[in-house]
Amino acid sequence: MSERDDPVTIGRRLQQLRVERGLTQKQLAEPAYTPAYISTLEAGRVRPSDDALKHLAERLGVGFDELATGRPARLVTDLRLRLTEAQRTLATGKAEAAAEQYGRLLAEAETLDLDEVRAAALLGLGECALETGELAAGRLFFERAEKAFGDVPLPARVPALRGRAVSHYLAGELRYSVYLLESTLDELNRGGLHDPDALLLLYASVIGPYMDMGAHARAAQAAELALALAPQAGDPALVARMHRSVARTLLAEGRVAEADASLAKAAELYRQLQLRTELANCHWMRGYVYAQKGELESAEGELRQALTMLSAKRASLYSSQVAVELADVLHRRGRSEEAAALLHEVLSDLSSERGALHSAAAHRLLGIIAEDARDTETAEEHYVRALSLLERAGAAGDLADLCRMLGDLLRRTGRVEAALDAYRTGLGHRTAPGTTTLGPAPAQPPL
Repeated sequence: MSERDDPVTIGRRLQQLRVERGLTQKQLAEPAYTPAYISTLEAGRVRPSDDALKHLAERLGVGFDELATGRPARLVTDLRLRLTEAQRTLATGKAEAAAEQYGRLLAEAETLDLDEVRAAALLGLGECALETGELAAGRLFFERAEKAFGDVPLPARVPALRGRAVSHYLAGELRYSVYLLESTLDELNRGGLHDPDALLLLYASVIGPYMDMGAHARAAQAAELALALAPQAGDPALVARMHRSVARTLLAEGRVAEADASLAKAAELYRQLQLRTELANCHWMRGYVYAQKGELESAEGELRQALTMLSAKRASLYSSQVAVELADVLHRRGRSEEAAALLHEVLSDLSSERGALHSAAAHRLLGIIAEDARDTETAEEHYVRALSLLERAGAAGDLADLCRMLGDLLRRTGRVEAALDAYRTGLGHRTAPGTTTLGPAPAQPPL
């Protein structure tokens, strides 16, 4: 039972405030109530109504919440301002400093029993953990945030659900990540809970896992729905994140100019909002666009800029992925030794449980570099390691391509049966365009 519901606690507080102000029970009661009623309230024998609390708070010169809960209104306002400060600290790339701010807020919220502040602080701690690559801790914070939100409507819980899904995605658990995002989308859309910000956050977040699973048609559909929702959304940072995610589907469809335009919109919004992490991600994606177009010098510049921004704030999982793409550009520019050194550095920071997709990408590229140097034994070793990581993650599109590469290597070295096995494995991982192993696509919003 909260203090608001406890008449004994309210009665003691009422008496203390009345005595401090030198009022009699009669003076406090007039003109709406009787001294006897005030006496009954102070004894804790009756639960006061909202109207009675409003009258008494006005007579005592305090806020309604202060009388009902013991918490001054200015305290809650101060906590909310400090939450905003912590969000700004995180947005400017200082994840560890933001985590300290959120931690202090969480401790105060626990002491004061403020569910709203507790949930927001836990959500912030989860985002900080994602930035620093502490996926297990992040997932735990998001789970606790969901519980702290309690019975609030689903749209309010979406950021915590999305955070949990992203932590699974970054850990290489693609199918479970997609399951969480799709089931939440389905519940929102089938339940008529048309909240543009919540829907946009979910659609933007599911594009990456769809692409890695080879479900390109679903990714394109999610991008289309996200673009349709964007004009209704109230959060510019969310709209910018959507533009960045949509660019990935446009690239997959060969629409490079449109992808670059989408990234330019995102980058401009991030600059206006001073969101350093997200701006770094735009440099990263633009580097990827340039690499696709064969403009390798520009690609290297963008990727180095992204890596510098991300490394400065210890966003280890994101910086590892950028480093792999930079290594690919360096290899294509004829600087294979530099690329290999960068990839080994990436692998030393990751494990199969943390950053499985990034580790697989690093092994794949090391295999290509070894194969170019005619070191087939080392190349095979890296390809096999990458296959193991991708199979665990369920990244069907990448698996099929890697099986083809391994098969080609085995065939060139005269191991035809082993090559056929690799090709068959690759064919087994080929998914029909736009499908996953998760059943039908979620219900669509009423646009």
